[in-house]
Formats: sequence, C-alpha cells, structure tokens
Amino acid sequence: MDFFDTLSLEDGEIKLVLDRTADADPVKGWVPAYYFGICSASGVRMGECDLRVGQNEGLYYGGHIGYTVYEEYRGHRYAARACRLLFSLAKKHGMDHLFITCNPDNTASKRTCERLGGELVEIAELPEDNDMRLRDGETEKCIYRFDL
Repeated sequence: MDFFDTLSLEDGEIKLVLDRTADADPVKGWVPAYYFGICSASGVRMGECDLRVGQNEGLYYGGHIGYTVYEEYRGHRYAARACRLLFSLAKKHGMDHLFITCNPDNTASKRTCERLGGELVEIAELPEDNDMRLRDGETEKCIYRFDL
C-alpha cells in the first residue's frame, strides 16, 4: 500500500501532524497505519490519533481510528474534528466504511462517535484470544460503524 501525503489534514482549528507510518504486519494481523499528533493551528500538540487502513476481524473490535486528547485540552471536540479529517484520508484509500470502538464506560468517546453520526452496531464481548482482552483485561467494546 502507498501512503498518501497528509499535509492537508487541517480544518483551520486543528491540524494532524504525521508522526510516522507503519507497514502491514500479516503475522500479527496488523494493517498499514498512520500515526498523528493532534495539534492546534499554531502547532501545540493536544493529543494523538491514528488511522488503520484495511479490513480484518481485529479492526472490528479494535477500530480503524484510535484517538486520545490530553486532559488539559478535553471538552473542545478535538477528537471529533480529528476523526473527520481521518475520514477524508480513509476515503482516499477507497474505504467505504470504518469502525471506531470504545469501552462501554467511556462516555466521552461514545459521545464523540454519536456526534460524528456513527451507528452503534453492538456492545460486543471481546473474543478470548483478543489482544485487548489478554493484554489489558478488557472484555467489551462499543462498536460504531461509519459509512463514508
């Protein structure tokens, strides 16, 4: 897979600054990914996000997009703004839908997914062999689908 230029991922209030890309790792079941800093227009780093490109079972549970906004910058909808920018990058890769997942007790992420127009597909129990279950002890994920 070719990675695209990401310099245009900005909306006037935030910009996504590419930290790195990662090639697929078929042995681990990982797809290619972009990793970004979520920055203010002036360049202050306020969080991080990533886009995983492709489709596989792991992405259903882990999501195509991950994000975190640093505590001092929360409450300004920066995660939603970053996701919208990542939606445009996913479309460039020919993706017609993607999933964002979160823990059932993560009210802020659930609100972000709802504001973005995501459809709650299910609250799924993670498979016994899922990395998030084995590594982090997580058992369930809210799975939101976004049609692009």
